[in-house]
Amino acid sequence: MAEAERIIGTPEVGDDAQPEPAAAKGHRRIVALLVVALLAYALDLGSKMLVVAKLEHQPPIEIIGELLRFEAVRNPGAAFGFGEAFTILFTCIAAAVIVVIVRLARKLYSLPWAIALGLLLGGALGNLTDRIFRSPGVFRGAVVDFIAPAHFAVFNLADSAIVCGGILIVLLSFKGLDPDGTVHKD
Repeated sequence: MAEAERIIGTPEVGDDAQPEPAAAKGHRRIVALLVVALLAYALDLGSKMLVVAKLEHQPPIEIIGELLRFEAVRNPGAAFGFGEAFTILFTCIAAAVIVVIVRLARKLYSLPWAIALGLLLGGALGNLTDRIFRSPGVFRGAVVDFIAPAHFAVFNLADSAIVCGGILIVLLSFKGLDPDGTVHKD
C-alpha cells in the first residue's frame, strides 16, 4: 500500500464496543506528552535543587569508582561546555523548541511521539529554568550539571531526557511513524 495509512486503536472486545473518536485519542496523547514532560521536568528540577543544596562546593561523590561520580558543575555553555559566550542564544533556542513542541502537540495522535516530545519538552524546560533563574542573571544563567562519567562531559537529567527523546524521534522516523499517527511504507 503506497499511501500512508492511519493507525487506529482496536476497540475493546464486547458487544457495545465502538472505535474511539480521533479527538479523544489525540487528547490522551497530549495528556501523555504532558505527564512525561512534567515527570522529566520534576526529576530534573528536584535533582538540581538537591545538588545545589548538598553537593555544590563539596568534593565529588564516587558512585562507581572512577567510572561515575556526582560533581556539581555550573555550565554557562551548551553540551561539553562549548559556546559559553552564547548563553542568551541557547535560552532562545530552548524557548523555540518548547513553542514548536506545543504547536506540534495539536496534531499528535501517536503515543511513541507523545513520549519522545514529552522527554524533549521536559528537558528543554529544565535547562531553560536554569537559564532564566540561575546566576549570573536572567537569560544568562548557568545550567547545573552533576552526572560525571569518566572521560565524558558532565551532564544532568534534562540533558538525558533531551538525548533520549531525540533518539526516540530518530527511531520513529526510521520506522516511518509520523506524529499524526500515519505510517509511511517506502
